[in-house]
Amino acid sequence: MNTPNITRRHFFQDCAVGTGKIALASLLAESAYGAAKSPNVAASSHFQPKAKAVIHMFMAGAPSQLEMFDHKPMLTKYEGKPLPPSVIGGQRYAFIRPDAAVLGPRFKFAKHGQCGAELSEVLPHLATIVDDIAIVKSCRTTQFNHAPAQIYMNTGFSQPGRPSMGSWITYGLGAETRDLPSFVVMSTGSGISGGAACWSSGFLPSVYSGTRFRNTGDPILNVSTPEGITPGTQKDTIELINSLNHRRLKLDGDGETATRIANYEMAYRLQTSAPELMDLTKEDEATLKMYGCDPKVPSFARACLLARRMVERGVRFINIYNEGWDAHSNVEGNVRNNCKNTDQASAALVKDLKQRGLLDSTLVVWGGEFGRTPMVEASVSLGRSMGRDHHPQAFTMWMAGGGIKGGVTMGATDEMGFNIIEDEVHVADIHATILHQLGMDHERLSFRAAGLDFKLTGVEPCKVIRQIVG
Repeated sequence: MNTPNITRRHFFQDCAVGTGKIALASLLAESAYGAAKSPNVAASSHFQPKAKAVIHMFMAGAPSQLEMFDHKPMLTKYEGKPLPPSVIGGQRYAFIRPDAAVLGPRFKFAKHGQCGAELSEVLPHLATIVDDIAIVKSCRTTQFNHAPAQIYMNTGFSQPGRPSMGSWITYGLGAETRDLPSFVVMSTGSGISGGAACWSSGFLPSVYSGTRFRNTGDPILNVSTPEGITPGTQKDTIELINSLNHRRLKLDGDGETATRIANYEMAYRLQTSAPELMDLTKEDEATLKMYGCDPKVPSFARACLLARRMVERGVRFINIYNEGWDAHSNVEGNVRNNCKNTDQASAALVKDLKQRGLLDSTLVVWGGEFGRTPMVEASVSLGRSMGRDHHPQAFTMWMAGGGIKGGVTMGATDEMGFNIIEDEVHVADIHATILHQLGMDHERLSFRAAGLDFKLTGVEPCKVIRQIVG
């Protein structure tokens, strides 16, 4: 009789007739040290972390770096003329020809702070915190269409099916709260091209998937007790379901059954914790004004304020998706309107975390899936004019807190803003840096699936962005 290989994970799955699996499968189980830990946790942090939580503000649609961060006066000089073929090379575009005319920057730029960071006039609030952030002007991706690029930025792979950053991080580090999900997703628009694949747990157990909070009504579907259900009826129902789930777990040891148990327990606690979290009436007027937040109106500002409240309550990873940056036409109006909706709250989040002593332990990340072309997009048939197409060769992101150096601007593009000429940063480098600040080595955080050891950062060489980490 052949005996299967028994790993530590199998031992915990099967020991004590399944009770060990039940305990480990709950995000809510209390550890011997009194803190709630994650199910099936892969490891503690590999080294001393700088951050313990992440807030990722994802600007879906790709903001134009040339209107916000990467000032290129040479574009004004050559406006209306095509870029030289030697600059473009064999680059493909989604909607324009390679010989499209240059479009100059639409806004004025100025230097700010002690560090002298150069920003556009549409970012007056971010200008007040440049000494607290690191601006990376040399980001690059391999994807030039929205859905694969968004999935790539969020999961490290361009196709659905891989775990998202939040899933990897909660798998590796576990939870710090027993009353809220460790990984929360908020959306401040109509939806993103990459869809739920951007916060999926992929081949990791589904307990690591992001929990989406809604903008209106109950923050989470099916958490509120339905009308006509008494507390006694609810208690009896939950106990019956829990008993059946534990019986099933005892029979087959399926991790998804353990996930179901954990989800029911979490849902029960969320009936109290979620309404308290979402109630902004206790926030003082000065804080609401700083964010530009009306507590009753769904907005990016409201999501940012909720993110700060989540960090205070121990949520590990928070995604805020802000859609609408796809400026194929009227890039000037697109950037102006989006900055009006996001600039104040983005800066307020950093200020608020700092004044509450939370910025040192919270890593804030801002950026989209790629950049926009130096050339103009115009199409009579599509009704487009004065826009910019997708540009994977160069775009800008910024980070703050969690051990990131403030007042740093790194990386550079050529005089046309087309190619990176200094300190190229790949998407995998961004992921490696985020994991590093959380105390995890991207080479060691892995999960075996289909006979392979998968990592967030994939198999190609990548690096921590040493220029911006403290």
